[in-house]
Amino acid sequence: MFCISLTLYYLCLCNNRIINHEPFFQLSSQHNMKKHLLITLMMAMATMTFAQQVNDNNTPLHLMKPAYRLNYGIPTTEEVKATIDRILQYIDGETPARLCDSQTGREVTRLKDIDEHTQLQQGGFRLTSYEWGVTYSALLAAYKATADKAYLDYVVKRHKLLADIAPVFRKLHEKQKKIDPNVRRVIDPHALDDAGAVCCSMIKSMLIDPQQPLRPLIDNYSDYIMNKEYRLADGTFARLRPQRNTVWLDDMFMGIPTVAYMGKLTGETRYYDEAARQVMLFASRMWVPEKKLFRHGWVEDMQPHPAFHWGRANGWAILTLCEVLDVLPDNHPQRGPLLQLLREHAEGLAALQHHDGFWHQLLDRSDTYLETSATAIYAYCLAHAVNQGWIDAKAFGPVALMAWHAVASSVNAKGQVENVCVGTGMGFDASFYAYRPVHVMAAHGYGPAIWAGAEIICLLRQQHPKMNDSAVQFYDEEVPTDQPIFNYDGKIRY
Repeated sequence: MFCISLTLYYLCLCNNRIINHEPFFQLSSQHNMKKHLLITLMMAMATMTFAQQVNDNNTPLHLMKPAYRLNYGIPTTEEVKATIDRILQYIDGETPARLCDSQTGREVTRLKDIDEHTQLQQGGFRLTSYEWGVTYSALLAAYKATADKAYLDYVVKRHKLLADIAPVFRKLHEKQKKIDPNVRRVIDPHALDDAGAVCCSMIKSMLIDPQQPLRPLIDNYSDYIMNKEYRLADGTFARLRPQRNTVWLDDMFMGIPTVAYMGKLTGETRYYDEAARQVMLFASRMWVPEKKLFRHGWVEDMQPHPAFHWGRANGWAILTLCEVLDVLPDNHPQRGPLLQLLREHAEGLAALQHHDGFWHQLLDRSDTYLETSATAIYAYCLAHAVNQGWIDAKAFGPVALMAWHAVASSVNAKGQVENVCVGTGMGFDASFYAYRPVHVMAAHGYGPAIWAGAEIICLLRQQHPKMNDSAVQFYDEEVPTDQPIFNYDGKIRY
């Protein structure tokens, strides 16, 4: 409209100069000023006339583009892969797969030269942390989704390094030598955080290539989880902090998926049975049915049991359900209850998604900040559950895509994942969660973001999303139209 008005003004001005035989840019007299004021008035009237022509009769106002703060709609697989590629490039530079001497900084390349001063070369992230176990699993999923070997190579290279050095460091540890704590947790885990996520990623890697030398590490990790981890009297995984006999929702993911995947690796049903039993034990204490959410913590001798619905912990819970259901046999007696729990959790989460696609740090408290790692885990889990046929694509597909847009918006140009809550213990007041810091070096965001992108690529290939009347819709089959609005019952009806 502004351009039309300027054009009218220009034409009027030119016509005025031609009639008066004057140079175009000469403004010298009071008479000319009056004429220009008249032309300006004519321009304003023309603008009003054109503006009045845009109305409900002649313009489809409902097709006006909304002012979304983040992207909305259906991304391409190429766009999604470009985002996770950027993350891979960043973390590859931050996680060197080599050893060095802690005193001199010199690289150690031979196993026989390893001593108590040898350590994994430090980068921005730790190769043996549970956060990086999540990242390894995510990268394997990205390899399966994209066939890009760079994702697989990253994992295989680092897993192999750990497998190669473990026997040498074990001998030093047995001699009471103080060794790199990042290696100690591999050979002598002290908590589920040390064991579960990395072990599960190694099992998945061996399922891709059984020739990898990972079985001794897997057996060591799984022995800790099955036989040495602290438990309540009924066998539930538990901790002695912050209170005696505390159940952490995080520990669903830190322990249970590895148990289920040991069933897949060995074929032994006892692992499947224990994984399903642990899920139901956690749910008996942590599930809040009226909210369709899990509480973060449960203390045995606390009464009542406060319910703080921390975002990332609920992410670990639904991710655990996905991981277990991926390998639990179809005829297992607990498969039905686990599926029902996942469906109810998905429903509770979807109802609390912010309109920009994120979820809040405390899920049911909209005055807490929007957090990326939980959002990424939900993006993966909801997309995966849709792709597996566990939940309805029509109801949850748009939620997953909007979550992906939120995650993608948090990946900066360097490949860092922003707005990620740092490591978090357990509290029983809202302030503890609401004021947890966020940081780009919080490792918890990288694996979930890659995992989300990988599954969204699968979603875009397996499902049938389409824009209809400006909204994302999912259909049972491909709809062959690009019309902005259409009716559809197997045939396109405009």
